[in-house]
Amino acid sequence: MAQPVIALYTPRAGCESQLLELVRIHHHVLSEQGLVSDRQPYVLRSSNGTLLEIFEWKDNAAIEAAHTNPAVAELWQRFGAVAEYSSLKSLAEAEGIFPGFEHVDLG
Repeated sequence: MAQPVIALYTPRAGCESQLLELVRIHHHVLSEQGLVSDRQPYVLRSSNGTLLEIFEWKDNAAIEAAHTNPAVAELWQRFGAVAEYSSLKSLAEAEGIFPGFEHVDLG
């Protein structure tokens, strides 16, 4: 059964465009490795510039497999160079009952 997830990436100073490019290819790489559902990701931006990528892992086994997959490891290393992984509670929007975010078109 598909497992939805929200991944949060806060760009390092001056790395906003590099982060956005990685988010653009992230789902494609995961898909090539057979790890995600066919549902396209939805990407949002918080007021502090954090990107929220909402996507679905294929299943729990895919989540585990991603952590030992060389192609995924290489991509996640690139993410680590341009962003910090964040949590929902770190966002000002999380304080509200109905948090609002800017939609990011990956076009």
